[in-house]
Amino acid sequence: MDKHNSFTSKQLAAIRHIRNWIVRRGRTPSVRELKDMLGYKSPRSAQDILEQLAEKGVIRKHRGGDYQLVMNPDLGSVHAQTVNVPVVGTVAAGSPILAEQNIEGFIPVSLSLAKPGSKYFLLRVIGDSMDEVGINDGDFVLVRQQPVAEEGEKVVALIDDSATVKEFHRGKNVVILQPRSTNKEQRPIILDEDFNIQGIVIATIPSPVLKSIE
Repeated sequence: MDKHNSFTSKQLAAIRHIRNWIVRRGRTPSVRELKDMLGYKSPRSAQDILEQLAEKGVIRKHRGGDYQLVMNPDLGSVHAQTVNVPVVGTVAAGSPILAEQNIEGFIPVSLSLAKPGSKYFLLRVIGDSMDEVGINDGDFVLVRQQPVAEEGEKVVALIDDSATVKEFHRGKNVVILQPRSTNKEQRPIILDEDFNIQGIVIATIPSPVLKSIE
């Protein structure tokens, strides 16, 4: 199923566009958006491609016409050993960050970054709270999933059912999530120790780089 020649050229083009749209926008494209990207005149042609990809297990369709990329075949352009890492969109209230409804799709990441033996996810950063350390609005961070952190590590924490990226510090009976921002309106978040660390930031993928992916 994951062989390059298992798919037609039109199907491969659709997979590539869907994958790149997820990287750039953090969601799968609509049927009309896919139609425009593929140069079709009718949304029906794009819908037919999605039906074919669903039959091959590449996407999973949901009620209302939404769909999710669940398999990321080799498109013939990735030479290094890679593993498919889930792209996390908006975190649903009360759900784990890697719950099915939060995952927009999967992107191949080198095994030199996403090392075997741990779970990883990609999260789009919103806001400027970490721009001083090179994590800007719209960038993706590669996160190793784990519930604990060391002093000074950059963490993804779940607070009030939304994910935030901050620098981790421990004080006396408190945890401090420190922003590293050029925006002086950003303030530390002070918590007791009963909160959820989702993982540690391993790498940052700048949004201008993602926009250049074809």
